[in-house]
Amino acid sequence: MIKQHQTKKMKLQPELDQVLQETFQKISPLWPLKNFVAVNPFLGLSQMKFDEAAQYLSRVGGIRLTMPSEFYLNQVKAGQIHGNPEIFSRQIQDIHDEELTIFSEVVSSKTGKDWTHYMVSRISAWASSYFDQGQASWKSANQDFGLFQAWKMEAELDLSPEIAGLKNFRKQIKNLPTDSNEMILKALEILDVPEVILPTYLHRLLLKIGGWSGYIAQLDWEAGLYGGQKGRLQEFLAILLGWEACLKQSLNSPNLNLRWEKAKLQHHHLTQGNSISQALAQKIKMQELYDQSVQQQLISKFKNNAFQKSEKSNRPKAQAVFCIDVRSEVYRRNLESQDPQIETFGFAGFFGFSINYQPIGQENGESLCPVLIPTGVNIQETKDSPEAIQRALDKKILGFTWNKLWKSFKSGAITCFSFVSPLGIFYLFRLLFSSFRNVFSGKKEIEIPKKKTPKITLEVKSHADKLTGIPLEKQVELAQNALRAISFPKELAPIILLVGHGSSSLNNPHASGLDCGACGGHSGEINSLVASTVLNNTKVRMALKSKGIEIPEDTVFLAAIHQTVSDEVKILNPEMIPNAETSRWLGHVLEKAGEQTRVERSLRFQEPTGKGESLIKRGLDWSQVRPEWGLAGCTAFVIASRSKTKNLNLEGKSFLHSYSWEQDEEFKVLEAIMTAPMVVTSWINLQYFASTVDNLHLGSGNKTLHNVTSGLGVLEGYSGDLRVGLPQQSIHDGENYQHDPARLNVVIEAPIEAINQILVKHRTLKDLFDNQWIFLFALNSQGQIAQQYQGDLDWKDVG
Repeated sequence: MIKQHQTKKMKLQPELDQVLQETFQKISPLWPLKNFVAVNPFLGLSQMKFDEAAQYLSRVGGIRLTMPSEFYLNQVKAGQIHGNPEIFSRQIQDIHDEELTIFSEVVSSKTGKDWTHYMVSRISAWASSYFDQGQASWKSANQDFGLFQAWKMEAELDLSPEIAGLKNFRKQIKNLPTDSNEMILKALEILDVPEVILPTYLHRLLLKIGGWSGYIAQLDWEAGLYGGQKGRLQEFLAILLGWEACLKQSLNSPNLNLRWEKAKLQHHHLTQGNSISQALAQKIKMQELYDQSVQQQLISKFKNNAFQKSEKSNRPKAQAVFCIDVRSEVYRRNLESQDPQIETFGFAGFFGFSINYQPIGQENGESLCPVLIPTGVNIQETKDSPEAIQRALDKKILGFTWNKLWKSFKSGAITCFSFVSPLGIFYLFRLLFSSFRNVFSGKKEIEIPKKKTPKITLEVKSHADKLTGIPLEKQVELAQNALRAISFPKELAPIILLVGHGSSSLNNPHASGLDCGACGGHSGEINSLVASTVLNNTKVRMALKSKGIEIPEDTVFLAAIHQTVSDEVKILNPEMIPNAETSRWLGHVLEKAGEQTRVERSLRFQEPTGKGESLIKRGLDWSQVRPEWGLAGCTAFVIASRSKTKNLNLEGKSFLHSYSWEQDEEFKVLEAIMTAPMVVTSWINLQYFASTVDNLHLGSGNKTLHNVTSGLGVLEGYSGDLRVGLPQQSIHDGENYQHDPARLNVVIEAPIEAINQILVKHRTLKDLFDNQWIFLFALNSQGQIAQQYQGDLDWKDVG
């Protein structure tokens, strides 16, 4: 935990403060690897239209929102986009548009030495030390001080810039103000940045080291969510401006000053002249045509769907609630095919139970809920007895101590030689075993090691100055909200599975990105356990009955986890299954559904046998850069009853959220879905979209070159900025894209008036649709996409 001395800062003028805050809003938060969260990289630009934002980002950051021309031409040739390839090839072309510049870029072009890269590398090296989460053995940054103070203290002693050729750099740093706000004013005075270009100049400066800017923006995001102190990104900006100002003073010359004046004039011309790149405009048009082709495919699927209104049938044998995740769509289809008396539902993977989970031996809990909302109740891991808890705690302390000592031995200035020479050879056997375990196993399938299901307690008690557990009244409230939001039918099955999901893979820094986005980049295991425990509580059921929600006495809620890398579903509380016959039947249908799902997914991996045998092994292969495809391909979000999608093969590309508008009084459930799960899915889609269209700026590059830094993120290579977004291997198989670079299509089964009322109430949602960051469609009672949103609450019929 980073401590910060509190110092009183000088206040900035209201006009400058407003410019700063508007600039900071354009920086999307970046979560650390341990709970990697898919984030909309264009979060602060949703008030701009997509095409306007594309032009803006191209100028300010050199960022692309379109694919290379070759991609669109290939789509035309393949018939995906209709038109004449020769005409299109003349219309669209890849031209590098003129970009804005900051001072370090001006001096780089003059001297021939890349001072911008040098500045980014030095700041990144310092930030890696300052924000280190225990990965480094030695730390040079003083974490007891705030960002700007800690940087200034180290920069005053760092000889590297002067060795690189920056004359009197340390002296310039010492002469800087010690207050970060005063530093911002001083640097802007030294650089003489005109007020008119200030917003775009500051934005480009932050984008030049966008990875660390994003991580620090996330710290401010979390602080705002939980009532903490914000302002870290403002201190970081002071550091960047300090570098720019000191560069100018160290390399000062009349010729350089003249170039900087010209650059500022050009900057003003590009930002105030409303200049539009016609080449980019043509590519944006091609992107629109591509989006429309994806929409037509979706519309055709629903149009050809043999929808039949379900008649009253026998009570279902089982009902399973899966996360809305696109990977669940494939498994749900195959599970339903095992027995017509199995019903499946889609709901957010945290099941409406926002919790802070505290494992034994961990001081601070883990937030298991979407990052859009604060955590709710505190849940502790427990054991069967106090003695067992103490043993588990002692074991963790011993393991931590041993690992710390072993790490010190391996990394010590002297002991590292003893480690490498006589002991390093023993790692060879482990390396060989990891490399050839699948070859010499002799088994067709290698089971991923199963970890023991943790035991939790809902008992209310005081622990470390905070309450843990869930009071009965709160349990009833959470259960009521969850059951109504899932849109269950009136008749509940004797077995109801609450299926969270997670993913297991080795040697994968981005592993948490394959876990549940609704659980903040964690597995949904604990949420499922908490939800099932609450819903099986007799006292909770009695209270629900008084509120008009009756759960049959023989209905049992089972917690389960769907391992998406292997498509295995494990029951977490099997002791709750009422009898052996039900246990055998349930195990059989879950196993068969997994087998069929693996066969279907194996086509995408071009597995030679086509039986899905290698998919289980992929998670155990330490050299595998594609253990699974995650959410690649996500292009639709359907908010409707399962009857409207049950006969559709949506190819693992659609989020599915169960919803029955007839049961939704005042459309409060729809409002909750559109303001939370829908926003989360738009984040996921736009991150995959961004990592595909511009992996250089909005993705994390080549996985094989990644180096984990600070325990927070990755560098591509040995230096440079913290990388954002998804690796190339997550969206491309080496020959073809595995993610369709199309914006999300939201399909809702509800009256148009109700949807419009929600859009009016929530401006940010309306902006997403009005400005075409995502698209909106309405499903009619026959199960067909009937209308498309045009913007400003206007709709048109789908032809």
